[in-house]
Amino acid sequence: MPVTSPPLQIGQLQLEHPFVQAALSGYSDWPMRSLARSYGASYTVAEVMIDRFVNEVKGSGKTNHYFRVEEADHPVGAQLMGSAPEMFVPAAHRLVDAGFDVIDINFGCPVKSAIGGCRGGYHLSQPATAIEIIKRVRDAVPIETPVTVKMRRGIDETTESRDNFFHILEQAYLAGVAAITVHGRTVEQKYRGPSNWDFLREVKQAAGERIVLGSGDLFSAEACVSMLEQTGVDGVTIARGAIGNPWIFEQAQQLLFDNITPVPPTIQQQRIALERHFSLAQAHDSASALGSIRKFGFKYARLHPEADELRKAFGKSKTVDDWDKLIRKFYTQDGPGQFPNVDEAQS
Repeated sequence: MPVTSPPLQIGQLQLEHPFVQAALSGYSDWPMRSLARSYGASYTVAEVMIDRFVNEVKGSGKTNHYFRVEEADHPVGAQLMGSAPEMFVPAAHRLVDAGFDVIDINFGCPVKSAIGGCRGGYHLSQPATAIEIIKRVRDAVPIETPVTVKMRRGIDETTESRDNFFHILEQAYLAGVAAITVHGRTVEQKYRGPSNWDFLREVKQAAGERIVLGSGDLFSAEACVSMLEQTGVDGVTIARGAIGNPWIFEQAQQLLFDNITPVPPTIQQQRIALERHFSLAQAHDSASALGSIRKFGFKYARLHPEADELRKAFGKSKTVDDWDKLIRKFYTQDGPGQFPNVDEAQS
């Protein structure tokens, strides 16, 4: 039975539906965000930027693309990560001036370089610093610009970690944060093991009417809708499941609102998306376009019936001529696509 879902509200931004493209380091550049919006994402978040980079880079020439925001991109968020609270303020100002609608603070990144640099998920072990960062950013940017936070469910499985999480969560809302995204794994887990959706349900119960978005193990439309139903979160942020699969946003809407069972995109539908993605990449940064589409191509290949051979072809694609040959070989004849299995998607 089709359902009616209230619009997702993030501060003064009213989103059409609860399916959001998450920030993805190394992936959610302007071409991916633009494509995701055209395939139905209600809101997208740019790949995370370190405060020092935002403060020091000229933002012209080779670095201008990091700050790219087009009219059709709105609403779009910028994600900020750093170590020292005072560094967040000028960085947040610059991102607002660049045209981003939301400033999202990253307290979730689990990679070694972030933790070693006292950034990202590290702040979950330092609640006083985390709260100071939130307050400074909220005070610094215009009141109409929503500030949001991305968190994991703690550093590890200890009681102290859990207590720190809920303390930061509560203080973030009290400081005026418009929404908090929670990933159901700990920092220590990185991407190993399942995301704990029971914890997401607990967070939403604690938050009450305040906005919570869920994250983790969203590799299909069914998973996106299941997270909404099982946890009660207000929206879901689709991360790795959206790489090379922009169809997930419209499929999730069809499943939630119209009870239409998703089918994988056909080979011709895949070709259209790939060619559009490559065109956007060329317009964005022509020097790196081929390398970028090859990186994404490994993910697009998962939906093709000749996935293994196609991945090898993407790996060997070094020139535009190679790209054209790949398209002609694998995408000329139409046919049904396939969904990647979860184990492959998580690898």
